[in-house]
Amino acid sequence: MVFLSNYHRDWNYRRLGPWCSPTGSPAPLSCETGCGVGSWILVCRLLVPTQVSLLSMEEDIDTRKINNSFLRDHSYATEADIISTVEFNHTGELLATGDKGGRVVIFQREQESKNQVHRRGEYNVYSTFQSHEPEFDYLKSLEIEEKINKIRWLPQQNAAYFLLSTNDKTVKLWKVSERDKRPEGYNLKDEEGRLRDPATITTLRVPVLRPMDLMVEATPRRVFANAHTYHINSISVNSDYETYMSADDLRINLWNFEITNQSFNIVDIKPANMEELTEVITAAEFHPHHCNTFVYSSSKGTIRLCDMRASALCDRHTKFFEEPEDPSNRSFFSEIISSISDVKFSHSGRYIMTRDYLTAKVWDLNMENRPVETYQVHDYLRSKLCSLYENDCIFDKFECVWNGSDSVIMTGSYNNFFRMFDRNTKRDVTLEASRENSKPRAILKPRKVCVGGKRRKDEISVDSLDFSKKILHTAWHPSENIIAVAATNNLYIFQDKVN
Repeated sequence: MVFLSNYHRDWNYRRLGPWCSPTGSPAPLSCETGCGVGSWILVCRLLVPTQVSLLSMEEDIDTRKINNSFLRDHSYATEADIISTVEFNHTGELLATGDKGGRVVIFQREQESKNQVHRRGEYNVYSTFQSHEPEFDYLKSLEIEEKINKIRWLPQQNAAYFLLSTNDKTVKLWKVSERDKRPEGYNLKDEEGRLRDPATITTLRVPVLRPMDLMVEATPRRVFANAHTYHINSISVNSDYETYMSADDLRINLWNFEITNQSFNIVDIKPANMEELTEVITAAEFHPHHCNTFVYSSSKGTIRLCDMRASALCDRHTKFFEEPEDPSNRSFFSEIISSISDVKFSHSGRYIMTRDYLTAKVWDLNMENRPVETYQVHDYLRSKLCSLYENDCIFDKFECVWNGSDSVIMTGSYNNFFRMFDRNTKRDVTLEASRENSKPRAILKPRKVCVGGKRRKDEISVDSLDFSKKILHTAWHPSENIIAVAATNNLYIFQDKVN
């Protein structure tokens, strides 16, 4: 059973292959425990800019003006406003979000001052631009959405910032730079920019730079297109900072930043006969330190580590990570929930973290037969898999992130819950990104989910969870305990209380 996003939407995934027959219903589960791994406070709640200007000022107090348009409140959100990716840059000073409308919004961290220490973790809008537009492939009669699938920052080499953004087919390299001066005193142009008659030019003037209001410009420097037959699900910048890779359902391509018309195919799992297709690529990432090593995950719940020094085409993996399935836990939904939706190297490069539907797992690169750590994200949903299958939530793709020291991992869940797991103390906590609890500097209270039995006052029943509210995209500051959580068109910034 496989899924090719080029031909079918996510909800058609279930129709593409044979299913195993059910072996029994799962046993009821005990209540979730929410041990604290530190107190977190809300720093600010930001809204992504909308495509249509909203001229009414009767909005929330945190409404901000961007490019003569206003930020919409949650009640006005459209499909295009939903955040589809979140990413800090390498210093954590900038935070980029992409949405389903093809826009990229960059937030900049407030500079700390003695008089405003409490604003230390706040982020405000720095730049916003349209990265991708909707397209139509006339040869295949296929609509190409403008939705931003991934954003990846490049390390800053000069005063400008560079980032990669991708939709289903095209990757773009953007340069974001500041301009606070403008040249004046041209010889061939007048002050309004019109060309002057050369016959009237009798003296030579030296142009000078005059101060102007700060302007942030985003310009596309490279466009990498026409290399993917299927939808791009991952991009990853190599540690050599000269190349990057893009992955779709069946192939992974290696690009040089200076070459836009040619890429090198380094993984190709497409069979000669598509009827024999058994799995697809779901995510891929380069090793943080070794430029020759990368991993990719599959819909079968496996991870392959490849070495580009071995051969030009990395169809033969160097290491193969897979956890044997317990036959007693085999069910109708086993194949779906085992599909890996995200894979991330730890900052040290020693471990790999994967996220499937119910669990987050940590793998040691030196041990292939099983993960060294398994964390139950929302195991209380096992009894709800049938209804989750019917409403297509079972095909949601949750992401996962490491903190800066690789000691804590974070991933999302439903009801706007997100989970943190401390790898050292083995404690975990469930927190909620909610508009009802969006007062700045408010301390987040741990949430607990109760499955059956008597429910305590501070617990929420699993039957009361809102599956339309989901945390799919999160990001962690590279060096500090500051996290960004995307919920619909709202971006929540949280900070550790002791930070």
